[in-house]
Amino acid sequence: MADKLTLDIVTPYGHVFTDEVDEVIASGSEGEFGVLPNHIQFLTTLNIGMLTYRKGSETGHFFVNWGYAEVGPDKVTILADSAEKSEEIDIERAQEAIKRAEERLKKAEKIDEIRATSALDRALTRVQVGEKHQIK
Repeated sequence: MADKLTLDIVTPYGHVFTDEVDEVIASGSEGEFGVLPNHIQFLTTLNIGMLTYRKGSETGHFFVNWGYAEVGPDKVTILADSAEKSEEIDIERAQEAIKRAEERLKKAEKIDEIRATSALDRALTRVQVGEKHQIK
Protein backbone atom coordinates (compact mmCIF):
# COMPACT_ATOMS: atom_id res chain seq x y z
CA MET A 1 0.00 0.00 0.00
CA ALA A 2 1.36 3.34 -1.03
CA ASP A 3 1.39 6.18 1.46
CA LYS A 4 2.47 8.81 -1.09
CA LEU A 5 1.47 9.79 -4.61
CA THR A 6 3.80 10.71 -7.43
CA LEU A 7 2.50 13.92 -8.98
CA ASP A 8 3.71 14.39 -12.55
CA ILE A 9 2.77 17.53 -14.54
CA VAL A 10 3.64 17.60 -18.24
CA THR A 11 2.87 20.12 -21.01
CA PRO A 12 3.70 20.09 -24.73
CA TYR A 13 6.66 22.32 -23.78
CA GLY A 14 8.16 19.82 -21.37
CA HIS A 15 8.10 18.37 -17.90
CA VAL A 16 6.90 20.96 -15.38
CA PHE A 17 6.89 19.14 -12.03
CA THR A 18 7.45 15.77 -10.37
CA ASP A 19 7.37 15.06 -6.65
CA GLU A 20 6.07 12.64 -4.04
CA VAL A 21 3.01 14.24 -2.40
CA ASP A 22 0.29 13.35 0.10
CA GLU A 23 -2.73 14.80 -1.71
CA VAL A 24 -3.74 16.37 -5.04
CA ILE A 25 -6.80 18.57 -5.69
CA ALA A 26 -7.68 19.64 -9.24
CA SER A 27 -10.49 21.17 -11.32
CA GLY A 28 -11.98 18.44 -13.47
CA SER A 29 -14.62 18.87 -16.12
CA GLU A 30 -17.16 17.32 -13.72
CA GLY A 31 -16.04 19.48 -10.79
CA GLU A 32 -13.20 19.66 -8.31
CA PHE A 33 -11.73 16.34 -7.21
CA GLY A 34 -9.24 15.22 -4.60
CA VAL A 35 -6.86 12.29 -4.69
CA LEU A 36 -5.19 10.51 -1.79
CA PRO A 37 -2.88 7.47 -1.95
CA ASN A 38 -4.63 4.22 -2.95
CA HIS A 39 -7.29 6.07 -4.93
CA ILE A 40 -9.25 4.11 -7.51
CA GLN A 41 -8.04 4.59 -11.07
CA PHE A 42 -9.78 7.07 -13.35
CA LEU A 43 -9.16 9.39 -16.27
CA THR A 44 -10.79 12.82 -16.60
CA THR A 45 -10.50 16.04 -18.51
CA LEU A 46 -9.37 19.19 -16.73
CA ASN A 47 -10.80 22.67 -16.95
CA ILE A 48 -8.89 25.90 -16.59
CA GLY A 49 -8.24 25.95 -12.88
CA MET A 50 -6.01 25.55 -9.89
CA LEU A 51 -4.20 22.36 -9.00
CA THR A 52 -3.18 22.12 -5.35
CA TYR A 53 -0.91 19.53 -3.79
CA ARG A 54 -0.03 18.88 -0.17
CA LYS A 55 3.30 17.43 0.92
CA GLY A 56 3.52 17.21 4.69
CA SER A 57 2.83 20.74 5.94
CA GLU A 58 3.77 22.28 2.56
CA THR A 59 1.09 23.24 0.06
CA GLY A 60 1.83 24.06 -3.58
CA HIS A 61 -0.36 25.54 -6.29
CA PHE A 62 -0.35 25.46 -10.09
CA PHE A 63 -2.38 27.21 -12.75
CA VAL A 64 -3.51 24.51 -15.21
CA ASN A 65 -4.86 25.39 -18.65
CA TRP A 66 -7.05 22.51 -19.81
CA GLY A 67 -5.81 18.95 -20.15
CA TYR A 68 -6.21 15.48 -18.74
CA ALA A 69 -5.62 13.80 -15.39
CA GLU A 70 -4.82 10.12 -15.10
CA VAL A 71 -5.20 8.91 -11.53
CA GLY A 72 -3.88 5.65 -10.16
CA PRO A 73 -3.36 4.25 -6.67
CA ASP A 74 0.13 5.74 -6.38
CA LYS A 75 0.40 8.30 -9.21
CA VAL A 76 -1.39 11.33 -10.65
CA THR A 77 -0.31 12.36 -14.13
CA ILE A 78 -1.43 15.73 -15.44
CA LEU A 79 -1.17 16.34 -19.19
CA ALA A 80 -1.98 20.04 -19.62
CA ASP A 81 -1.93 22.57 -22.43
CA SER A 82 0.09 24.75 -20.04
CA ALA A 83 0.87 24.83 -16.32
CA GLU A 84 2.55 27.41 -14.11
CA LYS A 85 3.66 27.30 -10.48
CA SER A 86 2.04 29.98 -8.37
CA GLU A 87 5.35 31.72 -7.67
CA GLU A 88 6.12 31.94 -11.41
CA ILE A 89 2.90 33.76 -12.32
CA ASP A 90 3.25 37.42 -13.29
CA ILE A 91 0.17 38.81 -11.53
CA GLU A 92 0.44 42.26 -13.15
CA ARG A 93 0.52 40.67 -16.60
CA ALA A 94 -2.51 38.51 -15.71
CA GLN A 95 -4.40 41.58 -14.46
CA GLU A 96 -3.67 43.34 -17.76
CA ALA A 97 -5.00 40.27 -19.58
CA ILE A 98 -8.20 40.53 -17.51
CA LYS A 99 -8.67 44.12 -18.65
CA ARG A 100 -8.06 43.21 -22.31
CA ALA A 101 -10.48 40.28 -22.16
CA GLU A 102 -13.17 42.40 -20.47
CA GLU A 103 -12.77 45.05 -23.18
CA ARG A 104 -13.11 42.39 -25.89
CA LEU A 105 -16.26 41.06 -24.25
CA LYS A 106 -17.79 44.56 -24.26
CA LYS A 107 -17.35 44.52 -28.05
CA ALA A 108 -18.71 40.97 -28.34
CA GLU A 109 -20.32 41.51 -31.72
CA LYS A 110 -16.86 42.09 -33.26
CA ILE A 111 -15.03 39.14 -31.74
CA ASP A 112 -15.29 35.50 -30.85
CA GLU A 113 -17.04 35.58 -27.46
CA ILE A 114 -15.94 32.05 -26.53
CA ARG A 115 -12.25 32.91 -27.02
CA ALA A 116 -12.60 36.13 -25.02
CA THR A 117 -14.41 34.35 -22.20
CA SER A 118 -11.73 31.67 -22.12
CA ALA A 119 -8.99 34.33 -22.02
CA LEU A 120 -10.76 36.05 -19.15
CA ASP A 121 -11.13 32.75 -17.27
CA ARG A 122 -7.41 31.97 -17.73
CA ALA A 123 -6.34 35.42 -16.54
CA LEU A 124 -8.64 35.38 -13.50
CA THR A 125 -7.40 31.93 -12.52
CA ARG A 126 -3.75 32.97 -12.96
CA VAL A 127 -4.30 35.88 -10.57
CA GLN A 128 -6.03 33.60 -8.06
CA VAL A 129 -3.22 31.02 -8.20
CA GLY A 130 -0.46 33.66 -8.19
CA GLU A 131 -1.93 35.28 -5.11
CA LYS A 132 -1.73 31.92 -3.26
CA HIS A 133 2.06 32.24 -3.34
CA GLN A 134 1.94 35.79 -1.99
CA ILE A 135 -0.16 34.69 1.00
CA LYS A 136 2.50 32.26 2.28
